[in-house]
Amino acid sequence: MVKIYLKLGFTHILDLQAYDHMLFLLALVAIYLLEDWKKVLFLATSFTIGHSITLALSVLNLISFPSLVVELLIPVTIIISAIFNIWLKEDRNTSYFKYIAALLFGFIHGMGFSSLLRSSLMPGEGLFVQLLSFNIGIELGQILIVILLLGLNWLMVSILKIEQRIWSAIVSILAILVSLKIIFDLIYQ
Repeated sequence: MVKIYLKLGFTHILDLQAYDHMLFLLALVAIYLLEDWKKVLFLATSFTIGHSITLALSVLNLISFPSLVVELLIPVTIIISAIFNIWLKEDRNTSYFKYIAALLFGFIHGMGFSSLLRSSLMPGEGLFVQLLSFNIGIELGQILIVILLLGLNWLMVSILKIEQRIWSAIVSILAILVSLKIIFDLIYQ
């Protein structure tokens, strides 16, 4: 059972049809390079805490939001994260602000993850084990994505010599444009 839910969480975060979560991670780490791994670790941990809490509460039916609202809020979190990259200077105060934002955004993304998990739960089995295994699978997928994104950032800045601020702005603007398309598609589908 553990293996099933680990795989379910891992494949969900890497599913190209559910690319909004990858896009969020892209926006979250766009301003960081490999040497910033501690900051990225704190950001990812904040996000993980947030989505773990709402994933559990949602699967246990203690909270519930209409899926359209959650689907609309997810690209909004991407847009806000990308705007932070463009307009906020990186310093101690904005780092704390970003950690809190990542926690809050995790709450929203956890509700998005919960719809898949809720439909895949095995009745009579250990709910805690299923929930924990799914969450660990998501985390393993996120770690892989973040490592790849940090590697891409390093390649663009260190090898191709694109100025970090410019690379971050390009990535952030692309994330905003894709997110706006997601919102448009949700509203006008």
